[in-house]
Amino acid sequence: MKKIAIYGKGGIGKSTTVSNVSSAMAAMGLTVLQIGCDPKADSTRNLTGGKNISTVLDTLRENGDAQLDDLVVKSSTGVLCVESGGPVPGVGCAGRGIITAFEKLEELDAYEIYKPDIVFYDVLGDVVCGGFAMPIRGGYADEVCIVTSGEMMSLYAATNISRAVKSFGKRGYASLRGLILNDKNIKGENELVDKVAAEIEVPVIYRLPRDPFVQQAEAQGKTVVETFPDSSMAVHYKALAKLLLEEGEVL
Repeated sequence: MKKIAIYGKGGIGKSTTVSNVSSAMAAMGLTVLQIGCDPKADSTRNLTGGKNISTVLDTLRENGDAQLDDLVVKSSTGVLCVESGGPVPGVGCAGRGIITAFEKLEELDAYEIYKPDIVFYDVLGDVVCGGFAMPIRGGYADEVCIVTSGEMMSLYAATNISRAVKSFGKRGYASLRGLILNDKNIKGENELVDKVAAEIEVPVIYRLPRDPFVQQAEAQGKTVVETFPDSSMAVHYKALAKLLLEEGEVL
């Protein structure tokens, strides 16, 4: 079982990337578990027809307890979907939802029952507090990838996340695989990202182009891989999926 945490600034296209890669891997015949670690609980929307699934925290709040069937939803592409959720707005710590979800999945033997070949943790990366760092420091993830663009705040977030991951890596936790550029068509974007990547000493492992098929697929609540499987963008997501399955150099 390979476990990868995907971090990035909110709105960077992180969940879109993770969902498409999950779909690509599922199409290869792999069992994929995608866990959304964002209070918005929208990581898996493009896998579930554009609909939000019940989160771990909401289910526990409403029922007091839960079974795996209450928490794990199998998408039309075969991806197993979980959303950690968050607290009632204005009350509590959002990171606590991640911790609670992980603990509940372990308690219910989710990994032993579903036997996933790969687990993706889709993590909001604007902040790297204890809860949001849980996939790294809790020993849940083996590798970390950071989705970024050439936008200043995205690169700023990527820099902070890389520092946190490297710090945890020194203690034997998850290692940093590299940056994934999600192109926003900014002037000189590749050069901007390459410059920051060199400064923080993190490789750019893949470059995803801007493509209208992404928005068209999302309008249907689906991934590009499912909706436009023969498109050039689907080819990119499949190539990234294969790359992540390989044993690459980590920091």
